[in-house]
Amino acid sequence: MEKRNPITGNIFKIKRFSVHDGPGIRTAVFLKGCPMKCVWCHSPEGISPSNELWYNQNLCIACGQCVEACPTNALQLNQKIEIDREACNLTGECVNICPTNALQFTQQKVSVNEIITEIEKDLIYYQNSGGGVTLTGGEALYQPEFSTAILKACKERNIHTAIETCLFCKKDAIEKVLPFVDLFFVDLKIFEAEQHQIYTGRDNKKIKDNFRYLASTGKKIIVRLPLVPNITDTPANRKAIEDFVAETNKNIPIELINYNPLTENNYIRLGIPFKIRSIP
Repeated sequence: MEKRNPITGNIFKIKRFSVHDGPGIRTAVFLKGCPMKCVWCHSPEGISPSNELWYNQNLCIACGQCVEACPTNALQLNQKIEIDREACNLTGECVNICPTNALQFTQQKVSVNEIITEIEKDLIYYQNSGGGVTLTGGEALYQPEFSTAILKACKERNIHTAIETCLFCKKDAIEKVLPFVDLFFVDLKIFEAEQHQIYTGRDNKKIKDNFRYLASTGKKIIVRLPLVPNITDTPANRKAIEDFVAETNKNIPIELINYNPLTENNYIRLGIPFKIRSIP
């Protein structure tokens, strides 16, 4: 009998049959929590390490069952469900009773074994396509022990592994996962330190230092630059990042990632402000 791994962590999604998160057909595991708060983040449900209530009005049939079930009277029905998030205690009665899954939690606490069980469903696709598993988020290195345990279990099964990270983390988090990662996707967003602080909430010195360290290990790296108009997608920023990567290791490629203007819908579902609505 296989020994059960007691390590658990928090995720907000598992996406099977992904073709944009590394080579071949992949399973992408989205880990909850991120140390940065990028104003353009397309997965705001992954930023907070805490659980949140997600309301998709497109799925709602306005039956009102959730309003009746809520023990703190945090919900009201006025053509759509209105949520008093300060009154909401996340007890889950509304989520459990909703017949269309219009109300959901953004967090699932799962064990490494539960993750591996999902991953193993697609072993044949990994083998036939050269695919594997990608840990993303949120920020995969925000939960380094959990990520390491998943990646180690994958390598024990000869599954190709990748991790997407902003590298805003302690160096030892990188060192933990390093033996079990085949490919690193590194998101470099803004090179100039003050602008990086303004738009992500964090200074980028640690990111630059960690990138130099990671490059020195010889691991395969692909840099990803999100093209957010007038913020990251400026000639000066693109050149600064290209020069930085080339000076570190000229053989590291850079992928340019288009900004998704539909991401505002995710902010509406979480009831949080979307700060760059005017950007095309």
